[in-house]
Amino acid sequence: MTHPTKIQMDSKMATEKDLEATISADQAAVSDPNGQLHRSLKERHVQFIALGGTIGTGLFLGIGSALATSGPLSLWLGYCFTSVAIWAMMQCLGEMASLLPLPGMVAQLGARFVDPAFGFAIGWNQWYNCAIAISAETSAAVVLIQFWTDINPAAWITVILVALVVLNVITVGVYGEAEFLFATIKILTIVGLLIMALCLDLGGGPSHDRLGFRYWKHPGPMNEYIAKGSTGRFLGLFNTLINAAFAFGGAEQVAVAAGETKNPTRNIPKAIRRVFWRLLIFYCMGSFAVGVLVPSDNPNLLYGTGIAQSPWIVAIRSAGIPVLPHIINAVLVTSASSAANADLYTGSRYLYALAVQGQAPRIFLKCTKRGVPIYCVGVTASIGLLTYMTVSSGGADVFKWFSSLVSIAYLLTWFSICLAYTRFRRALLLHNIDRDTLPFKSPFQPYLAWGGVVFFGMVLIFNGFAVFTRGNWDTRHFISAYIGLPIFITFYLVWKLAKKTQIVPIQDIDLWTGRVDVIEQDPTEERGILQKVASKLF
Repeated sequence: MTHPTKIQMDSKMATEKDLEATISADQAAVSDPNGQLHRSLKERHVQFIALGGTIGTGLFLGIGSALATSGPLSLWLGYCFTSVAIWAMMQCLGEMASLLPLPGMVAQLGARFVDPAFGFAIGWNQWYNCAIAISAETSAAVVLIQFWTDINPAAWITVILVALVVLNVITVGVYGEAEFLFATIKILTIVGLLIMALCLDLGGGPSHDRLGFRYWKHPGPMNEYIAKGSTGRFLGLFNTLINAAFAFGGAEQVAVAAGETKNPTRNIPKAIRRVFWRLLIFYCMGSFAVGVLVPSDNPNLLYGTGIAQSPWIVAIRSAGIPVLPHIINAVLVTSASSAANADLYTGSRYLYALAVQGQAPRIFLKCTKRGVPIYCVGVTASIGLLTYMTVSSGGADVFKWFSSLVSIAYLLTWFSICLAYTRFRRALLLHNIDRDTLPFKSPFQPYLAWGGVVFFGMVLIFNGFAVFTRGNWDTRHFISAYIGLPIFITFYLVWKLAKKTQIVPIQDIDLWTGRVDVIEQDPTEERGILQKVASKLF
């Protein structure tokens, strides 16, 4: 491995004014005992944050709308295609995050590898994304709670939001423990549901009715959407890609936690390497299971004409299994709450990273003595108050609006990660840094990165295609589908014009500040039975 020459370093210091501001702000945070994040997340926390980021409300509730619109085969294919794209993105992110475990990882990489204005746009886009996602997940929890009661949803919203704030203001270790618990529940639930799906499909339910591929024959494997014939079936398939964007949202959270992770050069790669199996088991198999258990014309699927329910609950009730629907619904409520908890944590760290880079007020650098950016948590949590819209508009409708807004923000983030990696790799080649010496080396590069750029870019551009077809114009749908793009562009242009930033030349890209090359040995890391089992399985 070679290091930069003095000439290269002088050139970099002379041209990267925004990077200097980032470094000085970061040093100020470190020197202040109340302004520094702590590396308190342990291996099991990182593993389960990575896992929890790939299992959420989208898989348990939102997937029902994709099934209703597109049919079982289209649902399965769409989730498989998206799984491949997410895996490619995570490979790019893993290589960068394990080498440079920075707070608010994605935004800092955008500023460092592309343009400081690009990092500014990513950071604020992701903060806005996470803040809105709190409302999306909380409204989903309200929809699930309405399975039991019609009590005013404002009461449940209040309980959930208060619990989220408490979990996030104590210490990051408490957040890690909470996510460890929530993710464990999610894992056991989805594995149990997959086993149940196999049993029910083969006739192991109370009625001993063997389902097989009954619902693939009627109503059919691929529903027509907007148009007729093969065109309509293709549009139905493409529509599942949009739905999947919300379902897969949060997969990048493990990188956001990199700045507070112990042994990032060891734990981040381990989490990234296991993403493939998580995507295969939970999303590919999960979407397939839903498609064989529930007909796409069931009125109780999300956005149907009946009471909105999870397709898993619909399947269990149709099979005539008593009590279990209530148990699973309770688990799904905790899943939605867990996702909101993760969004509050992630959003507050993005806001902190923006302050570190001098792109947000310095008051957001203030941390408690336990390493919690208290003002970041407070401001991010306040956006969750939008969930009270559920009281007047209904949980299902509010969930639909928020999930659409969040999906676009996720797509922009994933697109940005893949684009940043293409320049990161060029910088490695220019500085003659052997990728075999990195903590994590992703395969098939740069093809994975460019494939991700094309895939996510395509879904971004065409995600609102339905409103442009004859007789389907919907102003609210158009705004929710595309408002994220002008917001992102506005962020970029405002910072670029205000600070007169330039695209960072490849030769000036900083590959050293914040770098961690040594795998630390942490004597406090637990290696009990639970940790060993989790490490082997997940």
